[in-house]
This record gives sequence, structure tokens and C-alpha cells, in this order.
Amino acid sequence: MKIIAICGSPRKGNTEWMLTTVLESARAEGAETELLLLRDRDIGLCRGCLTCEVGDDRQPGVCIIKDGMEELLPKMLAADAIVFGTPVYFYMLSGLLKNFMDRTVPIWPLLKGKRAAGVAVANDTMGRALENLRTYSDLCEMQWIGDVSALAEEPGEVAENEAVAELLSGLGRKLAVRRE
Repeated sequence: MKIIAICGSPRKGNTEWMLTTVLESARAEGAETELLLLRDRDIGLCRGCLTCEVGDDRQPGVCIIKDGMEELLPKMLAADAIVFGTPVYFYMLSGLLKNFMDRTVPIWPLLKGKRAAGVAVANDTMGRALENLRTYSDLCEMQWIGDVSALAEEPGEVAENEAVAELLSGLGRKLAVRRE
């Protein structure tokens, strides 16, 4: 089982910790894991040209923009499960994660059947962030496994919440279970 986590936070903090906790639990169950930090990659904005769309041959499309997505799209295709993580901005996803999702046009139909999960952290309310993650997964026909959310005002604050840590570990175990 190969599980990747995609972190849509522009800084090291609660979202990254949440994803790391999920991955540690999955790794303890025997999964191969990798954390991908979008903030460390140069990812341009989608131009909406649709020249990259997947054709009838079901092969990945090719984006005309040559940037950090060239490395990330194959990682998504190779993964059995993908965990998306985002801080909540204006009750929605971070711009980093939304831009990343927009740039998956070359492969999104090929994500069908993969497992998906989400984590989100907010200052006062989740708004629609988890719903946004679930909607993306549903559009890609991924199997939604679950999500975990937390409230925090400071970086590192979620790591002090034992209940959230247990939920994250449970999500990691759930993702690592092999499908028959």
C-alpha cells in the first residue's frame, strides 16, 4: 500500500503535523508513505487551456506548463491512497491546495478508485473546507475514507490535542488496510 499526503499549508505547523501523524500510523501498518509539501514546489496557475485532458486511450495527459507538477502527477498515479491537508482560509481550502487540484486536470479521471481522505485545521470553524476536499474526491471518483478536523490558533497547537491525535492515527490505520 502506497499512501501520499499533500500538504496545502504555506507554513510548517498544524496541517503538516496532522498529515505526518496520519502517515506515521499508516507506516506502522506496513504502508509506504510520503509527505509532499506544496509550499516547497514551484506550481504555476492552471491556464484552463484543456490541452492536457485525458483522451480515449486513458493515458495521462501532458500539461504545457513545465513546473513542479511534473513530479507530483506521477506520484498521485502511483499512490493507492491520497490524504489532502489544508488550513482553512475564509471557510475554504488554502489557495495552494486549490491551485494544485486545478492542475490535476491531466490525470483526474485516472484517480478513479483510489482511496482519499482529508485533514483540515481552522481558527474558528471548518466552513466548507472538508466539503471541498470531499467534492474533489467525488469528482475524481475516489473512495472517500474519512476526514479529521481540528481548531487551533497557533502553529503546533493541534499537537497538544490527544483526541485529535487518536483520530488521525485511526485514519492512518484505515487508509493502510488493503482492499481485497
